[in-house]
Amino acid sequence: MAKILLINPNKWGRGITSIWIPSHTAVLKSFGHEVRLFDCTFFKDWSLDETSFNTANKQYQPTDYHKLITYSEKNIFEALKEEIQNFKPDLIFWSAISSHIHGEGEYVNIQYGYELIERISPRATLVTGGLQVTAQPKAAFSRFPMVNYFIAGESEFVLAELATYLGDDSKIQALPGLVWRDGSDIKVNPPQKLISDLDQIPKYDYSIFDPQVFLRPYNGTVLKAVDYELSRGCIYTCSYCVETVLQKYYGVFESSTISGALKEPKKYLRAKSGKRVHEELKYLHRELGINLIRCQDTNFLTINRTTLNELADLLDSDPVDVKLYVETRVDRISPADIHLLKRLRVDGVGTGVELSSASFRTSFLNRFASTDLLEKNIALLKTEGIKCTTYNIIGLPKESEEMILDTINLNHRLQPDNITVAFYSPYIGTQQAEIGVIEKYFDDYEYHVDGQLRTVSNSSQVDAKTLNFYKKNFNYLVRNGTENINGLKKAEGLLQ
Repeated sequence: MAKILLINPNKWGRGITSIWIPSHTAVLKSFGHEVRLFDCTFFKDWSLDETSFNTANKQYQPTDYHKLITYSEKNIFEALKEEIQNFKPDLIFWSAISSHIHGEGEYVNIQYGYELIERISPRATLVTGGLQVTAQPKAAFSRFPMVNYFIAGESEFVLAELATYLGDDSKIQALPGLVWRDGSDIKVNPPQKLISDLDQIPKYDYSIFDPQVFLRPYNGTVLKAVDYELSRGCIYTCSYCVETVLQKYYGVFESSTISGALKEPKKYLRAKSGKRVHEELKYLHRELGINLIRCQDTNFLTINRTTLNELADLLDSDPVDVKLYVETRVDRISPADIHLLKRLRVDGVGTGVELSSASFRTSFLNRFASTDLLEKNIALLKTEGIKCTTYNIIGLPKESEEMILDTINLNHRLQPDNITVAFYSPYIGTQQAEIGVIEKYFDDYEYHVDGQLRTVSNSSQVDAKTLNFYKKNFNYLVRNGTENINGLKKAEGLLQ
């Protein structure tokens, strides 16, 4: 039995239950290991205030969230050092892959966690993983030289076996998915098998989180929420999305040139059983008081219907007082899908608009989506009482300011319940990131990306100051129109 310290390097200053934490905790405990979590979320000298930032730009509705949260005045490095001294972990781990894929900081966890560890230099075995390792395994050691082992791909069972084999280097070095040093050489082991049946992972252990982590602003109120996954994988191959990194790693990347979908999606898309999901929902609500399930599945309605219909039947026969927020391709939705969403207690749907130009989406993003169907189906969702949030991107390579304005005008026509706009982030291993480097929009390695808080673009076509203007004013312009845009620009020094 080993002692494992997990670190959540979250910098947003609001609760996020990164899914890799409860999934890894569950597997590690099932192997007999002891697990603790050091959560960075509420340290004043570490976290930023993403909630206030996105409330000010009208992406979020105002709430009394901050009155309900207590932030620590302790120095985070001293607090972590104290935790390590008291717990004396055998192994420390801080970054992995889950259905968050890149959202809510999962992509940058590896960098931020390393910044913490680098200052402390603990004696424990240092292990980490995630998307950056999966995309560029050999580069990981040059970026994070203190790490002992990296895990590419899904890491729950690999980490548990590694912890079991501590002290036996030959067994550790034979583990699939492992990246390790052999003297001056870097060895990249063959990929581990995908976890084909997510029921193989024991019930995800959310009890490891501090209770205030569950508090979350949602549509003008504060609820108790968790991030959750019913499935893993996506059938689509959008060129900006890190799902393509995982598809390549597991050798399932061949896609249709007509739809942008994988030719063999069943090899990559996996789900829990409806029974298992129902059990977890009951546990989350009845034992932890959770009433909002923030589903992070990349495309909810491509989850196999056996799982979704079984879950709907179980919720009908044994109701759980929770509501779901899901993400899915609304351009592909049908009236039967909406009926199913209502049976599943779905309160809100988030959908990627990305940007208004259908030809740009198809040619540059490999995203085949009908704008007409998007408009029609968002209206249908609203008619059926399901809230809709549009996701939009600004700062893509080759995206012009005129295209940003067109996207604002499209959202003005759509009038969704909520509007999210993100700075484009160049994720290593994606086609769009490679284009961005070639076109000199971005450096080779942009570790400090955050789609909500900052742009890292060097574009001369739409500069950073202009992108910040649109991030700040996107919601205002959607709701009020663009007639006064020059006045807003003058007020912020963009026009004389």
